[in-house]
Amino acid sequence: MALNTSLEHPAPVRQIANAISGWVDRLGAVWVEGQVAQFNRRQGMNTVFMTLRDTVADISIAVTCSRTVFDSLNPPMVEGASVVVHAKPSFYANRGTLSLYARDIRMVGLGELLARIERRRRLLAVEGLFAAERKRRLPFLPAVVGLVTAPGSAAERDVLENTRRRWPAVRFTVRHAAMQGTGSAAEVIEAVGRLDRDPQVEVIVIARGGGSVEDLLPFSDEGLLRAVFAAHTPVVSAIGHEQDGPLLDLVADVRASTPTDAAKLVVPDVSEELARVEHLRHRGRQVLAAWLAREQHSLHTVRARPSLADPGSDLARRRHDVVALRERARRTVHYQLDRAGNDLTHQLARVRGMSPLATLRRGYAVVLDSHGRVVTRSDQASPGESLNVRVAEGRLDVVVTAVEQGDDAHTAAAGRTTDD
Repeated sequence: MALNTSLEHPAPVRQIANAISGWVDRLGAVWVEGQVAQFNRRQGMNTVFMTLRDTVADISIAVTCSRTVFDSLNPPMVEGASVVVHAKPSFYANRGTLSLYARDIRMVGLGELLARIERRRRLLAVEGLFAAERKRRLPFLPAVVGLVTAPGSAAERDVLENTRRRWPAVRFTVRHAAMQGTGSAAEVIEAVGRLDRDPQVEVIVIARGGGSVEDLLPFSDEGLLRAVFAAHTPVVSAIGHEQDGPLLDLVADVRASTPTDAAKLVVPDVSEELARVEHLRHRGRQVLAAWLAREQHSLHTVRARPSLADPGSDLARRRHDVVALRERARRTVHYQLDRAGNDLTHQLARVRGMSPLATLRRGYAVVLDSHGRVVTRSDQASPGESLNVRVAEGRLDVVVTAVEQGDDAHTAAAGRTTDD
């Protein structure tokens, strides 16, 4: 019912708010189609908050649903999904806000595709296709760059022009392929394979100048993702713009926000590198000059020492020391030689005194029988036996005429010795 109000009898805010709430409650549940702009699952709350946006007009409305309804969605909800919601409109009078309480949510159209892509992303992430540790570093200065793009496209022009502007010596091997449509994924896979087998290509760039979500679906194709993952050559994904997010960006070794950004990532800027080289040369000169200055100072310090300032004085002092040591060495050697000569003379005398020849020279002799045995007793010889007598100089052959034994023999021998 319409409220009876006038300038003189206005209605209070609470009455208007409660009236709007009553009118909205009488609408009942409705089916609403839109695109999920965002959703928020707050920790510890059983209510999920979403924003449902109209696909044509710039109009959006808040939607709430229970956590059970939200978690039961298969595939899971993703931002940008198109859905049909069965909801009951409600007006919160305290804040004056209108929202829909969803009792059922169903994905339709593009929402199903986005959900399928999200499910694929999760499966491939589990397999490790997006792992950061398997991504390869780009070469610092590739001689040949492989490019996969549509023929005559703006992306091809951006990559070629910006890359050659940064490093004019770079060369390209371009393989054209459809960048959208049903056969796009297969053509891109074939182009990437040919470039990967080319030994001259050091990095591969897949470039496209953005587009709608439907246009970028081939770059979330599982076959293309696995082909890029299996490639031996580093791959740069330059698909769309910053807000576009095909799964190729996740599996590629490097993601470029635009084709122009890909050119900056693939090759360095020649002017920047020349400036860096000049800066390093300048630093090298400074370091070398500082090192030479330190060494020159050290050399001056060493040369200022007395030993180097007047080397002759120290040499003269050392010369006197050498002469004194030489004289001392000579005296020591002469002394040692004299002592050694005396020791040698004494030892020679002792050896000569102990020599059997010296004994023979004092008048003794060595008597040998016919068998060459030494005769030491008189009973070892008999009359008529031939003996050989060894004297100091020469030998004598004698014949025994008589043998004397006992003390008489010793006395006779002593007497003969005395007479001799």
